[in-house]
Amino acid sequence: MGQIRFLLNGVDVALSDPDPTETLLDWLREERKLSGTKEGCNEGDCGACTVSVAALEGDRLTHRALNACILFLPQLHGKSVRTVEGIAAPDGRLHPVQEAMVKYHGSQCGFCTPGFVTSMYTAHRDGRQDFDDVLAGNLCRCTGYAPIIRAAEAAAKEPQPDWLTDEADRLRVLKGSEDITLDGAFMPASVDSFADWYAENPDATIVGGATDLGLWVTKLMRNLLPTVYVGRLEELQQIEVLPEGIRIGAGVTIARLRGAMIDRHADFAEMLRRYGSVQVRNSATIGGNIANGSPIGDSPPALIALGAVLTLRLGEVQREVPLEDFYISYGKQDRQAGEFVESLFIPNQPDVLACYKISKRFDQDISALNGCFNVFVEDGRVSAARIAFGGMAAMPQRASAVEGALVGQEWNDGTVEIACAAFTQDYTPIADVRGTEAYRLRTAQNLLRRYFHESTNPLAETRIVGRGAA
Repeated sequence: MGQIRFLLNGVDVALSDPDPTETLLDWLREERKLSGTKEGCNEGDCGACTVSVAALEGDRLTHRALNACILFLPQLHGKSVRTVEGIAAPDGRLHPVQEAMVKYHGSQCGFCTPGFVTSMYTAHRDGRQDFDDVLAGNLCRCTGYAPIIRAAEAAAKEPQPDWLTDEADRLRVLKGSEDITLDGAFMPASVDSFADWYAENPDATIVGGATDLGLWVTKLMRNLLPTVYVGRLEELQQIEVLPEGIRIGAGVTIARLRGAMIDRHADFAEMLRRYGSVQVRNSATIGGNIANGSPIGDSPPALIALGAVLTLRLGEVQREVPLEDFYISYGKQDRQAGEFVESLFIPNQPDVLACYKISKRFDQDISALNGCFNVFVEDGRVSAARIAFGGMAAMPQRASAVEGALVGQEWNDGTVEIACAAFTQDYTPIADVRGTEAYRLRTAQNLLRRYFHESTNPLAETRIVGRGAA
């Protein structure tokens, strides 16, 4: 019999053999009767179920807003969960964000309010004040965001309440260092243990952040068992800066990846700001986004354009595969049974990368297409080019014909127009609710033109991927 342990509003919780795919939201409401955490969309979009989760990253305690509706109980092992009921003082004194929501009239129907409060509480603990981003994953249909933002800004000026303590020492004891076996799930404590187990159980479902798999349970009612939870594997959560580049573990979250890219490839980092919401970026892992293989995934086109190389592992055996070769066709990758993505490597290079995400909304929207351009020019001629798109084929894919039309040619309007014609050789996009085939092809061509003008005009504004929204 296995057991998971975590803190809930400061109180120790121990669960013996819980259902491995029961969500925190269901458990809070049904087992603990903590109904402040609301069920809205039940797919990680609306933020009504937001909770604050504290975890140890090395010796540092971090706080993250997460969606309880797509967070499975085993993912909480060794962590501390705060719901809206656990934010106020034991004697009833309100947290500054709660007081501010009352003072600035940030609530009407109140259904979304607990999620807003919990997101604001998490930002308050971390000192974040980029509230348009912090609250983009919390939807309100009544009040409008102005009074809520005013409440967040007012609360940010207040100190941390004296009743909230650092729980790092307690969590260090809870998380332990041994493998945990539940009924239907395995929770390895080391990547070696995971590799050995997965080689023997290749049909198991790997659960990282569960931002996609959570919907398999809540919407598609799939049975994911047996499952293996990799969130405890610190080896997969490392970011290693090397002389020749940067190596990123498959378990690194999108939020941390964005931080690592800001000073290296700013446009990629800016695009990642539009990857889901704060709650999703705090949970989703780069390994999961890559292994998912979605043709409209946001990170693979940028990584392909940067020449990223994957390290795959099967048992004790590792092998390297260029990311562009990892995708074979829709839903099919160059990955053997029992093999998993262990890390990716991005080589050092000058930052000329531009990423354009085209979608109907700026926040929390699926790309109609996503184009990334990495073109090197020497003495007025294109010396090398790596261009990749999502949403243009059945998988993330390089624009090889377009690149061929550019390399060795003068970097000018004429060359760009010839290269634009080559898009039809690289892609035959489908038509769906997000765009027609003609729309996608024309937009891809226009993005190359845009990249050219931005790269050659010294007066052009700094590229901001947000302007790519259609």
